[in-house]
Amino acid sequence: MRRVVSLYLPTWPTDRIRRRTGEPPRNEPLVTVHAVGSRRVVRAACAAAQEAGLHVGMPLAQAQALVPNLHVVEATPDEDDASLRELARWAIGYSPVVAPDPPDGLWIDIAGVAHLFGGEEELLTDLTSRLRRQGIASKAAVSDAPGAAWAVARYGSGGVVPTGRAADAVATLSIRALRVAADKLSALHRLGIERIGQLAAMPRAPFVRRFGRDVALRLDQAMGHAFEPITPLIPREAPTAALALAEPIGRLEDLKGVVLRLAKDLCRQLERRGEGVRRLDLLCQRVDQKSACLRVGTARANRDAVHLAKLFDERLQTIDPGFGIEEIILVASKVEPLTETQIQACGLSDEVAMEADIGPLVDRLGARIGMRKVYRLAPVQSLVPERMARRIPALAPPTGSVWPENLPRPTRLLDPPEPVVATALLPDHPPRFFLWRKVKHTVAKADGPERITPEWWNGDEGSAARDYYRVETVQGGRFWVFRDAPTAEGGRWWMHGFFS
Repeated sequence: MRRVVSLYLPTWPTDRIRRRTGEPPRNEPLVTVHAVGSRRVVRAACAAAQEAGLHVGMPLAQAQALVPNLHVVEATPDEDDASLRELARWAIGYSPVVAPDPPDGLWIDIAGVAHLFGGEEELLTDLTSRLRRQGIASKAAVSDAPGAAWAVARYGSGGVVPTGRAADAVATLSIRALRVAADKLSALHRLGIERIGQLAAMPRAPFVRRFGRDVALRLDQAMGHAFEPITPLIPREAPTAALALAEPIGRLEDLKGVVLRLAKDLCRQLERRGEGVRRLDLLCQRVDQKSACLRVGTARANRDAVHLAKLFDERLQTIDPGFGIEEIILVASKVEPLTETQIQACGLSDEVAMEADIGPLVDRLGARIGMRKVYRLAPVQSLVPERMARRIPALAPPTGSVWPENLPRPTRLLDPPEPVVATALLPDHPPRFFLWRKVKHTVAKADGPERITPEWWNGDEGSAARDYYRVETVQGGRFWVFRDAPTAEGGRWWMHGFFS
């Protein structure tokens, strides 16, 4: 199923100028201008200028009359388009199918890659947040149809349009969201047609005769009834292997064979360049001009063709070949230097300690569930249990930190801790009974307390010290419970983990 993101950059020219020069401040209006006949008119206005009442197409003299200290820069549309292509190259980090949508947007086909970011909503949030941190205003929407995503991003609230709901999502939007020529737009307005849903409800034949096939095509594209191709941007410097097939293929075994052949070709290129793959994109072009893409990553640089081809094995079956696939492209969209390493020297030493190479295993798991979900825990210098570990990449080098050897800690920690109802025979003693998850436990043995004080340097001002107890119940369960304050101060009991 196709899922396309339309990224809208409402103030791209002025945002680009501010990023390049650092001026003027964001609270001061900035516009770019160009010549139209004998007049100079506003071509782009930043958010502050729009709040001041300036808009695209306004004569510069009128704009300067409204805002005396207006910052004016000559428009450079060629540089805007070139920068937009650079932004598209950056967005390849999200999907292999990315294309500029001049003058103020990008197309990103995220079918098959959204799960790597935790889902479509999370991907959109990550994309717009990163742009905002770079000083670029943006709004994004994702839908089955590029036209629907374009319309919702610019004239709707943005976000995720559920699968198969493109027509519903655009029905209430203005007909400006159809991307039709200004004269056709004026003609529609004269007839009182303001919403896409009104246009869609008209009889088809009279509508086409009156407004032309181009308007009908845009309507079909917005409602997901007509296919709209996206030509992906492939970086020239990226190692690429492509194969145009004389006869379209569709069988899974054929796809696997072609992918392996392309992987071998790609690895030969990488070997000459002394590089290995960290991210690999597979683009499949169907005979009906529809495309499908898959993306996999590796935990570290790799150019083993068989291993790289196997990363696609489990996901090739998700590609719908339709009437056949006529072209397949394999792109190493992210590479790292990789030099040859001697891993064995027979007869020279009997003490060769070969570490288990878990890189292929990590790559296979990452291809299946997403590389972000494959990690390991590293020690952190803290005594607060929730802070004693942090996530690092599965194959990251050792951090040098270690946990204290004689510090008993549960094999599983509950985060956050869960409340328990406990009864102690004496104040500030370990519990004799406690109720956790509707099950009553009778304590047979207890050890403690171990007092852990709050870390004020980590923002724990005002928090109480915790008294931890290791308890063993008559049923044999071993738990780690704590009281968050002395009994006299109304301390409550919490379950924080259990031992194996």
